[in-house]
Amino acid sequence: QVQLVESGGGLVQAGGSLRLSCAASGRTFSSSPMGWFRQAPGKEREFVVAISWSGGRTAYADSVKGRFTISRDNAKNTVYLQMNSLKPEDTAVYYCATGSRTDWSGRWYYRSNEYDSWGQGTQVTVSS
Repeated sequence: QVQLVESGGGLVQAGGSLRLSCAASGRTFSSSPMGWFRQAPGKEREFVVAISWSGGRTAYADSVKGRFTISRDNAKNTVYLQMNSLKPEDTAVYYCATGSRTDWSGRWYYRSNEYDSWGQGTQVTVSS
């Protein structure tokens, strides 16, 4: 498995920005897509965004399109999530994840049960 550690969360006012990082170690990082999910209190974990192993393909939840940007640096074994124009409804614990699949087909990356390695999460709180 891959060990993942998120950082960069915090408290920000609505309209502000945060940049989350996810540092990976263990199994080869660059061969698999990476995903970000989030979970708000009392709600199920939901897909936010995913990126292919090369970084050339991405998929975003409609709720964050145009505001969030995912990127990865395979040389640093790190994935980033730049979050702009934050809204109170973005408040959640954010998790990065990866799995053993290396393909970008069938939209599997939208499903949390397809990932087998998760970070501990980082709290993002957006005040109104």
